[in-house]
Amino acid sequence: MKTLTQTRLAQNFILFFVAILFVSGFMGCKTAADPVVLTFSSWRIDDVDEMNRINALYTASHPNVTIHFNSYDPVTYDEVTKADLDKGAGADILFMFSYDRGRAFYDGGYLYDLTKVIPDLASFNQVPVKAWTTESGVTYAAPSVGVTHGIYYNKSIFAKYNIQEPATWDEFIAACEKLLASGEKVIAQGVGDNAWTLNRVMFCGLGANFYGGETARQALMAGTKKLTDANFIDAFKAVYSLKKYFPTGFETLGYENSKVLFASGKAAMFIGGSWEISVFDGLGANSSTIGWFAPPVKKAGDQLQYCFQVDAGISLNKNSKNLDAALDYIKWVAGSEYAQSVMTELPGFFSYTPGTSVLTNPLAQKMYNVTATANLTVRLMDEKLNSKSPGGDALMNEALQGMFLGTYTPESAAAYVQGKL
Repeated sequence: MKTLTQTRLAQNFILFFVAILFVSGFMGCKTAADPVVLTFSSWRIDDVDEMNRINALYTASHPNVTIHFNSYDPVTYDEVTKADLDKGAGADILFMFSYDRGRAFYDGGYLYDLTKVIPDLASFNQVPVKAWTTESGVTYAAPSVGVTHGIYYNKSIFAKYNIQEPATWDEFIAACEKLLASGEKVIAQGVGDNAWTLNRVMFCGLGANFYGGETARQALMAGTKKLTDANFIDAFKAVYSLKKYFPTGFETLGYENSKVLFASGKAAMFIGGSWEISVFDGLGANSSTIGWFAPPVKKAGDQLQYCFQVDAGISLNKNSKNLDAALDYIKWVAGSEYAQSVMTELPGFFSYTPGTSVLTNPLAQKMYNVTATANLTVRLMDEKLNSKSPGGDALMNEALQGMFLGTYTPESAAAYVQGKL
């Protein structure tokens, strides 16, 4: 039989244990509600407001989380991001380029293995999954969006000269000639600071119909074809032939000013990417004033070789100081709410997330409809050919800019890049 002292000791122990549980539970709740600031790094300098509105959907259901979306110039994004990560100051969440450029960050030890984090990863299209997956099966970015390339035009200028949307290269050149003869600024393109658009947008977008799209890209990677082969030279020549339709002073005309020139209605066409839909809208040009057509095929009856680029994945900094919160956010950006909000806020970015997202912008819908009958490919240098330094993209940027400035002919531009790949 217990003594009174033993009974009181037992009671005191129970009260102490209950108190510990209460305090532990209270502290656990407090920790869950502690403020968390996630930093999100991107190269989308035009889309900060839109991304802030998208992230507001997440923070509405996670009121303890604040997301700081920081954007950098796409040309210097990799360099800046790596420098920050090396200093331990990298963002928690990182927009990640596809193929070689993103793989360099994983191989550098910066990125978290998301293979078992991304919900229902097996149901994603395997083309974008592959763009951020190692040979051993580690996926280091949630496939987010793809983009495509084509030609925007001012409806009023086309209507003035009774020009229909060209389907073939000959029809396209005939339209350019008609506009040039009438004194119009034909194509709002420059080479001042945007060599990357000459490569990634013009050459890969328009040139794919000449070099042969995905079949040619695979052969170039395998080494069975070279840039100096006839099909690739045709692509260099086709792109170069557009020089005569660029505005006076194109040598110093920059990317941003090119877009303004077109959006203001002072030029008939702009060769650009689907991501520029919202940019043009912000400049006062939307589907009521501008149209779009797919890259013209080489000749009537050819199947369109359509560069539908696997563009952006979303990665997690392996050394994030907010790992649990960042993991939750990664799961959200791989889901349907994020996918729909991106395609609504940023028309021209096409989500890879499985589900029933709806396109609401007519220009974006038209761009997407083209995929049904086209052969799809991605940008020529992105996979394997960007792995060395300098990479294929940097070489193409240099060669194409030099070609338009008179340093290279189409043939010597191709030879220059091929000699350094």
